[in-house]
Amino acid sequence: MKKYLVLGILFVLPLVAYLFFASGVHNFAKLPVLNTNIGNIENFESLTSEKITFKDKITVLGFLGQDIHNKQGNAFNLNQKIYKKNHGFQDFQFVMVLPFGSENAAKKLLDELDNIADVSGWKFVFGTPESIQELFNSLKSPHKLDKRFATRFVYIIDKNQSLRGRDGTLKENESKVYGYDASSVADLANVMNDDIKVILAEYRLALKKYKADRKVK
Repeated sequence: MKKYLVLGILFVLPLVAYLFFASGVHNFAKLPVLNTNIGNIENFESLTSEKITFKDKITVLGFLGQDIHNKQGNAFNLNQKIYKKNHGFQDFQFVMVLPFGSENAAKKLLDELDNIADVSGWKFVFGTPESIQELFNSLKSPHKLDKRFATRFVYIIDKNQSLRGRDGTLKENESKVYGYDASSVADLANVMNDDIKVILAEYRLALKKYKADRKVK
């Protein structure tokens, strides 16, 4: 009797575990789309001659403003809690938006970040106050830029140029999450880190399916 009981447990438990995780993937494989048609950044200038775009990229978008040193701590938080864990993903990038005239300060910050990790995925772009405000408004978030065109929040933009976040349906009484507070290590570690994992897993699964379909054909 014990022998059959043990064999039954060995058979049933893996099956239950598989169904549990399969159900989890089905229910949480995609991070909700909050807004579509986010503004373009092709007309912004970068620190190099490189053309920066949202297209076909998973982007963490931030607005550091004129006094970049006031947001330096936020950049280091992002670098430690989000970027270093995920920068190996080929299509993953950080785009920080600043007004013209902030180029030297941005270069200095980039050099400091380079002492910690490979910063090839960090992109700094510069524009007029009007173009920065227009881009920010396209997010349609409840947040505001301050008078120096900065915010402590950062945003996840997907490959289709849509804003991703939480729509408030995952948990009871959960609020919508449009952006993530880069000044809060807890928010980055406990909320944004999970959401980045979800969207990266979504695209990994899509890529695997695409490759599998190609092989079948």
